[in-house]
Amino acid sequence: MSDGVPGDAEFGFELVTCRWAERAWPPEPDRETDAVPVVARQLGTRNRRWDTVVVEADPAGLAARAAFGERALDSDLLHVVRHAPAEWAWYRDALPEPGYPWRYVRAAVHRAADRDVVETRRAGNRIEIRRIAPYPDWIRRIVAIENKPDLSASAARRLGDQMDHDVTTALADEVWVATAATGEAVEPALLEDLPVEAGVLVLDFDGDDPDARVAWHPAALDPSADTSLSAETKAGKRLELAERAYGDGWRSYVETMRPDCRWFELRSESGALVPWCAAAECHQTAGECSGSCPEFQPEPPSWRTRGWPIEGGPGKGIRRLLARRRRRVRAFDPEA
Repeated sequence: MSDGVPGDAEFGFELVTCRWAERAWPPEPDRETDAVPVVARQLGTRNRRWDTVVVEADPAGLAARAAFGERALDSDLLHVVRHAPAEWAWYRDALPEPGYPWRYVRAAVHRAADRDVVETRRAGNRIEIRRIAPYPDWIRRIVAIENKPDLSASAARRLGDQMDHDVTTALADEVWVATAATGEAVEPALLEDLPVEAGVLVLDFDGDDPDARVAWHPAALDPSADTSLSAETKAGKRLELAERAYGDGWRSYVETMRPDCRWFELRSESGALVPWCAAAECHQTAGECSGSCPEFQPEPPSWRTRGWPIEGGPGKGIRRLLARRRRRVRAFDPEA
């Protein structure tokens, strides 16, 4: 593997790939677009999870989406927000038939009001709702990427079945395999038994920033067609995926690790801030960085009283830093 891929082959490669996509998507130099890439990791459905998801967002639509807050809207909240009327109306008159008991819709209305994504008022015994703004059509395309830095023959066989499922289902507009450059005349990924509809992206990490090359162009899939999932079902799942990408981003890895450990640091690798364990002197994985780690030590209390720039302790400072970068990306700052 090329120097510069930090830590575990999968986890470190995933983080730097996400950062590259945030800065440089799309990889095809001949495709002009003003879409804003919203990048997330480890997203999918009950039956399929992707390493990296790129939502190509309409700039105006993405700006309008900000009116509904930074957190993702789940399917129940989307049902309320997307159909909330411009004028006050009883929620059961305003919203389409949900296909499940109305008491769950009523609970979603209360949650939506608590998050200030709709307005509510009482009219006698009835709850009336009114939208705060039209929910925008902000999603242009969804791209799924599988990250395999070292694509061995056995890994390719497993991945081939998964990508056949992706192509057949057509939930995403494109599917890709991202792999690390080997320097060979023909990249090994091109010799493996992968579906021809899947693109192959080769990333070289020898410099400060990854250099990406399209080794095989993907075919355009049609999410509007009925496949093993109906077009209507896919439209709903795509919106939920995009919302989760918007809310989580790819920096959410810190939420499943222990930045409050005294040994936890962030180091810059290939343009991304990647976790570093000062005790083990390596880039740890999310699975390794937990309270059960034998090297885990909580931050000393004195660290949490030093004030700026680590007010609350370095762990909380790391969380604030990554959250701030996530917000800046939503505001279209390429240097976030």
